Amino acid sequence: MDEMKDAVKRKLSFAQTMRAVLWSFIGLRKGAEHERDMARLNPVHVVIAGLIAAAVFIAILVVIVRLVVSQAAA
Repeated sequence: MDEMKDAVKRKLSFAQTMRAVLWSFIGLRKGAEHERDMARLNPVHVVIAGLIAAAVFIAILVVIVRLVVSQAAA
C-alpha cells in the first residue's frame, strides 16, 4: 500500500506525463528516456493521459473516415 502512495507522489507534472505518453503512442522513445521517466511518472497521470490520447486518436480516425466517405459519395 505504501508503494502506491509513493508512486502517486512522483514528481513529473501532468503535461510532462502527457508528453511521455504521446511519444510512447508514436513509438519514438529512447530506452534511457523511458527508464528515466518510469521512475518519475505518476501512474494515475499515465492512465488519464493514455485515455485522453486514445480518445483523441479515435476522434481523429472518425473524422478522417467521414471525410473520405463523404468525398467518395460526392
